[in-house]
Amino acid sequence: MDRLPWPLRKIIDTAIELQASGCTGASTGEQIAAAFVLNRQDCLPDTERDLVQAWDSLGHTWQAHVRCIKRDYLHLLDAG
Repeated sequence: MDRLPWPLRKIIDTAIELQASGCTGASTGEQIAAAFVLNRQDCLPDTERDLVQAWDSLGHTWQAHVRCIKRDYLHLLDAG
């Protein structure tokens, strides 16, 4: 996982934290991205309960990171 670009690694680490404890110190954007990677609306920050608004708030670059993780790196969530 060390060779992954920082944004992908950060989103995966945040998703692992959310799976393990349900909370994280990550930024709002990182937490939103991780929630989408996990397919868990309950992991969205309290301020972001609307799925479409939460998705839109990520912007195109972070949406692409989520898609990339879901396509190629979901196995790393089990390794955490």
